[in-house]
Amino acid sequence: MAKLTSFKLLSFDVYGTLIDYERGALKALEPIFQKSGNPDLDLKQVMQRFSKLQAAGQAEKPKQLYRDLLTSVHPILCKEFGLAEPTEEESKTFGASIPSWAAWPDTVDALRRLQKVYKMVVLSNVDNDSFQKNNAASMEGFEWDAVLTAEDIGSYKPNHNNFHHMLREAKSRFGVEKDEVLQTAQSQFHDHHPAKELGIKSSWIWRPGSVAGNRDDPVYDYKFETLADMADAVERELADER
Repeated sequence: MAKLTSFKLLSFDVYGTLIDYERGALKALEPIFQKSGNPDLDLKQVMQRFSKLQAAGQAEKPKQLYRDLLTSVHPILCKEFGLAEPTEEESKTFGASIPSWAAWPDTVDALRRLQKVYKMVVLSNVDNDSFQKNNAASMEGFEWDAVLTAEDIGSYKPNHNNFHHMLREAKSRFGVEKDEVLQTAQSQFHDHHPAKELGIKSSWIWRPGSVAGNRDDPVYDYKFETLADMADAVERELADER
């Protein structure tokens, strides 16, 4: 297996990997839970279904903005779990909640450590406005080398087009070849399986307890519980090389 330091560019999934997407979405669902009398729900099942509804919507309407996709999924999710029917405004508020979603505790420090070694690129199923606001609020305005979103690409991962777009940008902007790119992500469905299908190496940031994007047949080249663990491994390699 190649050393982590042999790569030149990290291509990051954001929601699930850097941002605690499940906690953020559940917090944004709290108003409808309260409106529904706080029913006793299996929140992991809610998140699994939420993830599948999103994936279906992304495949059906690849050019729909992510915040609008969340708005459209909200009443469907509520109906399926027997929750109160949301108003149009309540669903829009849910879709607009992305900028408030919090980062994992290790994210910002780990990004800063990794930035010393790699080009840092976002490859995310998000709209630009939501990401910019979320990055400023929850990732302390981290300065990315490139931000590639579903809005700009016109499709959502796991569509191979998103990865081809990223590879073209890596080559044209930074002179980085495919074998020098490491896809760094939590979701097996959105990131690791399509990366493997395209011959892109990947690092699985497992985030124990996460359910969205999981598959029963995980594939990866490297595996870490957190991004901080990956940053530690990179720093150990650098120390050994000295």
